[in-house]
Amino acid sequence: MATKDRLGRRLIQLYAGLALYGASSALLVEAGLGLEPWNVLHQGLAELTGLTIGVVSIIVGAAVLLLWIPLRQRPGLGTVSNVFVVGIAMDGTLALVPEVHSLAVRVPLLLAGIVLNGVATGLYISARFGPGPRDGLMTGLHRRTGRSIRLMRTAVEVAVVVTGFALGGTVGIGTVLYTVSIGPLAQLFLRVFDVPSASGGSTVVAEGQPRGAILRR
Repeated sequence: MATKDRLGRRLIQLYAGLALYGASSALLVEAGLGLEPWNVLHQGLAELTGLTIGVVSIIVGAAVLLLWIPLRQRPGLGTVSNVFVVGIAMDGTLALVPEVHSLAVRVPLLLAGIVLNGVATGLYISARFGPGPRDGLMTGLHRRTGRSIRLMRTAVEVAVVVTGFALGGTVGIGTVLYTVSIGPLAQLFLRVFDVPSASGGSTVVAEGQPRGAILRR
């Protein structure tokens, strides 16, 4: 019974975290003061293609997941769920939240988005159902090249931000604030939401999150 309760809690944390991650990212989009690195790219591609940012997020996530094959990364339930749930939650939140123009509203919206993103990260990572596609890409590159995760993440995200900005994605004070604050926030909420691991593994999940990879985040 204890094992079933633990699994139930982990599933709730996984999907609550992924949904909240998408919703918090949507708040950053609405604030218009700068996005987290990958969403700069998603927004730029959305501007280029006419697709919604959530749909672009799903497409990019699926494409990144394909890169796991040569990197010999193994996805978990959380990895596949991440691809779809975050994008759907982002588009759903953007459809519900009205446009804001006043800086007095946009700044609190930005701050709320960053904090909630940290909460979401702590929730879904602590569930231990496998890393997100982009996080697994970093750990895969780290294993294949021998370079540090920090270097791999920095190199990829600089390229992502530059490309996204060139395509019309929003880079601003929010991007900087997110980058410097999301690591400590995620670290805090990882401790808050941590679920003790069971003695036995599961055939459905991928235990052992690359926590160090997330914490740019």
